[in-house]
Amino acid sequence: MATGTAGYSLGSLVETTLAASLTLRGAVVDSLICDGVLPACQQSDFGHLVSEFPATGRQPRCDRCFSRGSACVQPLGLDVFTYGSLLDDETMDWARDVAASVPMSGIPAFDMDGLRLGEHALAGALRYFARGDLAGEPGAEPVLRRYLHASILTARVVQRLLDRRRYDVVCFHHGIYVPQGIVGEVCRSRGVRVVNWNPAYRANSFIFSHGDSYHHTMIDEPVSTWEQLELTPAVRARIEGYLEGRRTGREDWIWFHPEPAELGPGLLQAIGADPGRPVFALLTSVVWDARLHYGSNAFDTMIDWLVDTVEYFRTRPALQLVIRVHPAEVSGSVPSRQTVQQELAARYTTLPTNVFVIGPESPLSTYELIEASRAALIYNTKTGIEIAARGVPVVVAGEAWIRNKGFSMDAVSAESYHRLLDEAVDAPRLSAALRDRALRYAWHFFFRRMIQLPFIQADGRKRFFLAAPDLGALAPGRHGGLDCICDGILTGSPFVVDPAV
Repeated sequence: MATGTAGYSLGSLVETTLAASLTLRGAVVDSLICDGVLPACQQSDFGHLVSEFPATGRQPRCDRCFSRGSACVQPLGLDVFTYGSLLDDETMDWARDVAASVPMSGIPAFDMDGLRLGEHALAGALRYFARGDLAGEPGAEPVLRRYLHASILTARVVQRLLDRRRYDVVCFHHGIYVPQGIVGEVCRSRGVRVVNWNPAYRANSFIFSHGDSYHHTMIDEPVSTWEQLELTPAVRARIEGYLEGRRTGREDWIWFHPEPAELGPGLLQAIGADPGRPVFALLTSVVWDARLHYGSNAFDTMIDWLVDTVEYFRTRPALQLVIRVHPAEVSGSVPSRQTVQQELAARYTTLPTNVFVIGPESPLSTYELIEASRAALIYNTKTGIEIAARGVPVVVAGEAWIRNKGFSMDAVSAESYHRLLDEAVDAPRLSAALRDRALRYAWHFFFRRMIQLPFIQADGRKRFFLAAPDLGALAPGRHGGLDCICDGILTGSPFVVDPAV
């Protein structure tokens, strides 16, 4: 058990904590860790490995990754399987030959045993290059083939483990990319229940989901889960206070813009816009992230939506469009190598005079822009939840989580998107009833679905540690959030808490 102040990766620490907690509740827990046999994985990215990613063979960071993971899980004394222990030389050679034989154009659609391995390989390669597509990217083919090779190996590893051991449920981080996406695909194909987890925005909090990554399950979550919640004065004060704090991230450990510049009425003048004319705020997502996490509705890609919106406003000079580029393009864990401003520059020598851009590095406050806007236009950003809760109309063009929740304007085609923009020109602020509905969902999302585990903490260098005196701190009845998570893993009950206010 990892205790005290030693720094560990968050994934190893959370899953080791879960392994111990589930064991204390009577479960038999095994661990599966990669020992460096995969030629590519989620840990690989262009920013760190462009000069290190070898054409063949082991990744340079594998030894450190494996040693840190082992240091977390081995002291528990539970059974640990490694990828290498479930593979042999013949399988390794076969997987490499298959990955080399598939035509480049056929990799995204490659299917093996009913598993969408090519789709996961493409997702891994796009994340590696931090791009929404691979067009014109030097080295795209060998990197994509490495991800396909890794996907095939992962499928064989999990299939062989499930042949050897019977599991009622598997629990693992994220649920998409390589290898996690393939682990989930194989388990679901074998009828094994899947639980995925991710770190959440609020400090020391996590979001768990049944069946798939929360990136997908939150879109289809029934509204009955939250729409009848009572907005007591205490709940209203707490959620409104938290949302106001999101301006600076004072209660969060995931935040992309910690010191926004608050200009008040001077914001629009600062970017050259006219305060006397209607303003619409367009909030982008990171190009490669938007491509990977969500399906699309009104447009094939976020860039298609962006360009279409610029063209709409070109024909309406009485209106103004302010494009706020997501700060995570430069401050995220994987900075984007395909940026919104590059895509705009490739299409426009000069933008229409009523279209303005706030770059990702700008300290200008996104929240002040929203407050100054007639409506906000989004593709799939989670910020849509906060915008609606502030009473500002939101037009949704992609698979944002607020879609179909009853308080947004949801486009299903380019034509319907244009109609919604026309309506938004004269749309009032959300009614008290709609704003209350948005606040209920915000309370559900930020407080009921984000489960705090205060004993998992981070230091200033983004190292994580377990602040628990002994194993007894993880026992049943000691912490409601941990009990909810363990019950959900063991029984399939909802990963929802009702925190004290």
